Amino acid sequence: MAVALKPLLPIIILSSLLLYEEWVSTPSCKPEPDPAQAHAHPHHPDDLKVMMVANLLLLGSESGYFDLLFRDYYTSKFFTKSFRTLRPDMLLVLGDISARGHHLRRSEYVSVIRQFHRVLGPFLDLPLHVVLGDRDVGVCDGLSEDSVGWIARRLPGLDPAGCGAFEIGNVSFVSLNAVALLCGNSEVRFSVEKAVERESVDFRLENEGGSGDRERKERVYEFGWRENAISSGSGPVVLLHFPLSRNVSTTDFDGSPNVFDGREDVGRGPYDLLQKLPPNATEYIFQALKPRIVFSAHTQEFYDHFHPDGTREVTIPAMTWNARDDPGFVIATFRRNEGAVSISYCSLARESHILLAYASLLIISVSMLAFSSTPSLRSFKTMIT
Repeated sequence: MAVALKPLLPIIILSSLLLYEEWVSTPSCKPEPDPAQAHAHPHHPDDLKVMMVANLLLLGSESGYFDLLFRDYYTSKFFTKSFRTLRPDMLLVLGDISARGHHLRRSEYVSVIRQFHRVLGPFLDLPLHVVLGDRDVGVCDGLSEDSVGWIARRLPGLDPAGCGAFEIGNVSFVSLNAVALLCGNSEVRFSVEKAVERESVDFRLENEGGSGDRERKERVYEFGWRENAISSGSGPVVLLHFPLSRNVSTTDFDGSPNVFDGREDVGRGPYDLLQKLPPNATEYIFQALKPRIVFSAHTQEFYDHFHPDGTREVTIPAMTWNARDDPGFVIATFRRNEGAVSISYCSLARESHILLAYASLLIISVSMLAFSSTPSLRSFKTMIT
């Protein structure tokens, strides 16, 4: 029986490997309860489904064989399988596509962009927006309109300050260069503040029935604290890399404390994982934009948090084994004409589990080969004796 199975052994092993890869690359998604919305929202064809990822930490030309042949391979499979099973309408990346982008020369950064395009696979055909992270642009001392603008021109939908505004499926989004908001008198920070003011004025004009683009262009946009009479939660969806300041402690989705554990396997980022926007910048965003919901990243963990004014903030986990053994992402569904946003946390396979499965498969294969060759070996020993 063992001898008869021997010719089929390679086919059995290959089939098992393909089935395992197909199963392990499928994300497992868990809807997150929203206490502010007690009733369920049935699915509608016009709902906008957005896949949100963060902290890809790609290495570009610095990638080793293990990263290229294993991690990048599975990251691409994760994107492809997520696209096929979840059918999102667009992809948002909330910063840190590069692990060491702030240290790279421009010619080296191009290799990161190419690697980014390779792993995205079918998502390149969807609307795509990328927020700048601290590993992408660095710290305040090295922040300039030239350096930020160079990166922004290579990513979709960003202005020279690294901000963006767009609308899709009747949902308005505003993305901000949160790194610049940490930077005192930086020229880039002033440009980000002007972008916030511009969106704030445009939003108020839209809600007050303003006379359109001409009136908007004639406005003088200067940074300042302005009273926005529009109610909280009625503004655009705000996208950031750094989380907003929190006045109360928060927990992640499984109830464990938010404790910094220093997981930065690929280099050291310019800011530690506890970094958040300061309270004055947080309050400014609340007052100027009245966000419908805020999405942030950086911590490498998933959080779902409500601020004192009722604004919901969802922090996107890292989607890379370079940061954590159990990567993940978020699916946000914006309900048609209801203002409701449904959040699902999606987890991916642990790297340790996949490596263990490969090791087990190798051991089983070697054992089966050894077992199937045993009768022939015994016959040979009988002949020579």
